[in-house]
Amino acid sequence: MSATRDGKMWRCQFYYKDWQGVSHKKNKRGFKTKAEAEQWERDFLQQQQRNLDINFENFVQIYYEDMEHRLRENTMRTKKFIIDLKIIPYFKKKNMNEIKASDIRAWQNALMKKGYSETYLKTVNNQLSAIFNYAVRYYDLKDNPCRKAGSIGKSHAGEKEFWTKQEFKQFLVTVENKPETKMAFLLLYWTGMRIGELLALTYNDIDLEKRTISVNKSYQRIEGRDIITPPKTPKSKRIITIPPFLTEELKEYTSHLYGIMADERMFRFTKSYMEHEIIRGIKASGVKRIRLHDIRHSHASLLVEMGFTPLAIAERLGHEKIETTLNTYSHLYPNKQGELADKLEIENSREEEE
Repeated sequence: MSATRDGKMWRCQFYYKDWQGVSHKKNKRGFKTKAEAEQWERDFLQQQQRNLDINFENFVQIYYEDMEHRLRENTMRTKKFIIDLKIIPYFKKKNMNEIKASDIRAWQNALMKKGYSETYLKTVNNQLSAIFNYAVRYYDLKDNPCRKAGSIGKSHAGEKEFWTKQEFKQFLVTVENKPETKMAFLLLYWTGMRIGELLALTYNDIDLEKRTISVNKSYQRIEGRDIITPPKTPKSKRIITIPPFLTEELKEYTSHLYGIMADERMFRFTKSYMEHEIIRGIKASGVKRIRLHDIRHSHASLLVEMGFTPLAIAERLGHEKIETTLNTYSHLYPNKQGELADKLEIENSREEEE
């Protein structure tokens, strides 16, 4: 080890070779003890080896460095939060090539005792599985121990909460004196847009003559910065046709947007503001409590009730696969099956009469 005194602190200086075999000198300062400096050097050199004779914590750093160039910033932040909090503390000192299915099962059991929701358990387990899939694909790990261990949790928490049309109208009264907020909620309910898609809308995206809204980007506020990204998936880029009454609401709203540039955001608040408003409005109106995202489910449930096909709903919502629509809203279709059977009965009766 090459740890040396640096005044009252410690530093480490050493040479290493990168993945191309080029030699570099590393100089890191600011350690309180010699042991800290030496441990930092060991971890750094282990990460440079790029093989599976490496502890889990150091391999995750390699995984992070690769994935942060391929995932959206907010997706990466969420991934790191879950892994750092729920996975690394358990596996950090175990070598990647020594972690077995039995270790995964023990971790899963410990996690399930915490009382987390089924969907959260599934999400955390998927993050661990993703790390091992990465090791299998790019570092020749023989297999993913998570597959042998089996999964935990559920992808969906059961039936989605949503507002009926009457409940939405009851809620809307609470934002009548806030035109910008009211318009935002109207668009969410009657188009099924995601909140990030709504907040990214510009005047250029609205065609009042054709009664269409072009969804082609998403907005997030991350650590005080306004971030515009492509939508969630390729299918999320879509043209949504809106009904005449919503077009009139938009005309009235945009007529008061004095001085706004065509490429500026139409709604200048954030998701957190909308979350605050829906909580406030729920308390004031007395309607059942739902999440902001559940307004999207409310739109989908309205379309199901109106008799639209899963394919049409998937296209309007921007789902990548129709299976997503079917899995998410399957609980809404039994009634429709009953109506279908009744109509077949009527049709059969007509034929017999003829």
